[in-house]
Amino acid sequence: MKIALINENSQAAKNEIIYNTLKEVADQKGYEVYNYGMYGKENESQLTYVQNGLLAAILLNSKAADFVITGCGTGSGAMLALNSFPNVTCGLAAEPTDAYLFSQINGGNALSIPYAKGFGWGAELNLKLIFERLFAETAGGGYPKERAVPEQRNARILNEVKQITHNDMMTILKQIDQDFLKETIAGEKFQEYFFANCQDEEIATYIKSLL
Repeated sequence: MKIALINENSQAAKNEIIYNTLKEVADQKGYEVYNYGMYGKENESQLTYVQNGLLAAILLNSKAADFVITGCGTGSGAMLALNSFPNVTCGLAAEPTDAYLFSQINGGNALSIPYAKGFGWGAELNLKLIFERLFAETAGGGYPKERAVPEQRNARILNEVKQITHNDMMTILKQIDQDFLKETIAGEKFQEYFFANCQDEEIATYIKSLL
């Protein structure tokens, strides 16, 4: 599994602790982690939580990533932004049970975390437990297990509804404000990570035309 980490500007200073904690858990599972920033560096390219949504959608729709870890101060803004895009199902987790239930009931491909809310003593421990429970079992397994079939059905129906209510990714990339898009993909490591992992030639070609 390829996991992408995306931080927005207000929580960029916490990128290192989030990345190190996520990588510790991912290494135990044999997963790869790609840190798309922000990194908390001076004068680096800025990402708002809305741009988190766009960047996550690019990575997931192109299969450059299989899962996205993101967030903002409350976690809600990033979650809403990600869910506004096609083929992205993002949950919100403030503690480990949230992460586990989202993974098992909703089987999504992104998680938003509130990095300003209660992020104090023991924050890295809570993060580790969130990531451990998020990836503890194969996503979509159901909870409780006897509810697995209707939960899987509802998740499938939601994905089918989103195919109707959302534009496809290429339409979005072409119609969205191009300066906004260019800012979104201007991160220090974007080109290195994205083009090494992207599996959608059409998306890759369009992104290349902007760089």
